[in-house]
Amino acid sequence: MKARNRCCGVRQSRGGTFIWLLVACVTIFPATAAAEPDTAGRASPAVLDALISEALAHSPIIAAARTHWQALTRAPVQAATLPDPTLGLQQLTVGSPQPFSGYETSNFYYTGFGFSQDIPGPGKLRLRAQLAEKEAEAARDAYLVQEREVIEQVRETYFNLFYLRKMLDALRATQSELDRVTQTTQAQYRVAMAQQQDVLKAQLAQTGILKDLEMNQEEFQQGQASLKAVLGREPDSPDVEIGEITPTSIAMPDLRLRQLALANSPVLQQAHAIQERSQAALAIAKRDYVPDFNVGYAYQKTGPGLRDYYMLSLGVRVPLYFWRKQTPALEQAVLEKQSTSADSYSKRLSVLSDLQNQLIALRTTSRVLTLYSDGLIPQAQETLNSATAAYRVGKVDFQTLLSAVIDVLRVKQEYFRTLADHEIAIARIRQTIGEQS
Repeated sequence: MKARNRCCGVRQSRGGTFIWLLVACVTIFPATAAAEPDTAGRASPAVLDALISEALAHSPIIAAARTHWQALTRAPVQAATLPDPTLGLQQLTVGSPQPFSGYETSNFYYTGFGFSQDIPGPGKLRLRAQLAEKEAEAARDAYLVQEREVIEQVRETYFNLFYLRKMLDALRATQSELDRVTQTTQAQYRVAMAQQQDVLKAQLAQTGILKDLEMNQEEFQQGQASLKAVLGREPDSPDVEIGEITPTSIAMPDLRLRQLALANSPVLQQAHAIQERSQAALAIAKRDYVPDFNVGYAYQKTGPGLRDYYMLSLGVRVPLYFWRKQTPALEQAVLEKQSTSADSYSKRLSVLSDLQNQLIALRTTSRVLTLYSDGLIPQAQETLNSATAAYRVGKVDFQTLLSAVIDVLRVKQEYFRTLADHEIAIARIRQTIGEQS
């Protein structure tokens, strides 16, 4: 979302003082180890879990994937069934195109009834049924992938909305603080203890906060619209409630997480299903060299005084042009199987890489959250209190006070952005290892 890049009008570059404070915090507050997802401390579970349940029940994206899978489950029985037989009627008239002409006068007249049945070569129906089953399994795994992606999208959007709501509170608090600063500066200016440019700077900062509030509201409403779409709600429905979140802890070893990812990742399961489908298609391509058959039976009613005819027919569909049909089809199936194998391996590496990246992000954000909560936020607030008191008695200039106000806003912004990113990393890890809750 835009919130990741926008800084609410606050500069992101850190001066030497901030770097010194960060180094001091790292020294004072050691890094904590990452741990296994547990329900304790989960982000507003009642609200978020209810949203996930709603998405699973009403998301049109999930519904489309689920019904597509259910439709493909009807295909195997069709593929395993013989082709429809052909029923035929024949009538040979003699001497006239009028039906039944020659019945009394010609020995060649007859009316025949019969049927014919195409019979695929041995094993072809079974292989085609297996291919249809593999396609249904691939569709099922695609449905599970879509389901978990929707869950992750709900979580990420929710956490970003949490960040924007917290930033709205921080901006309003900063607005109130700047109002007090402006009043103090105007009072100082009236008694010649402050310059006019200080008053103008304070008013400029107030205007900047108003702009940031508008931009924040824009992003918040856009996030609400995105979340409603995922949940299957109409755009004009009431806004989604956004509760509080706290950092989620993880205590599962990296090796175990990788094992779960390889075993349960819906992306890998889908890739494996597609690979098995290509194997079934290859088996069919090989079996297509075997001829197909046709059997037919007909009864012919002749004229009076003549015996009726009974005819049995057998046919073979010979793959005479195999070098133009069956052989290229087999080569195609071999190449597609190689492609799906390479794609499966690529997805395996991608899943492990994404998992490792999220673990790195999780551990980094865990340490940074400690720095902000235990060090930077209290220090920034204390600096603001001190600068405010000193400015009132003329011991510091206006720029120092304004910087202290902006610093409080900046560290709060970075803290809540880090908290949201921490929970997003948790959501992505859960999606990778196949967890829904």
